[in-house]
Amino acid sequence: MNSSFWQIIVLTTAVLGFGVGVVYTHHANRQLFIQWQKLQTERDYLEVEWELLQLEQSTLVTEIAVEERARTRLNMLIPDPSKVLYIAPHE
Repeated sequence: MNSSFWQIIVLTTAVLGFGVGVVYTHHANRQLFIQWQKLQTERDYLEVEWELLQLEQSTLVTEIAVEERARTRLNMLIPDPSKVLYIAPHE
């Protein structure tokens, strides 16, 4: 009777241990899933931001944008064509 009592104690402890392990595993899995969803949302946001930055970059490097910035920020003007000196390459 003494050995069956200890067997019951060991089996009960093992079952409770496995139960706690299952609960912990489910909890950890849920936490990882929530983190994964947050990372996916952040990835989607960063992809949209990247596309907007690429669009902005493509508009900033056009000749018209460069010319406009040269005029407004640097007070540069297109020179009078009669005052432009062209140098031919030496052959």
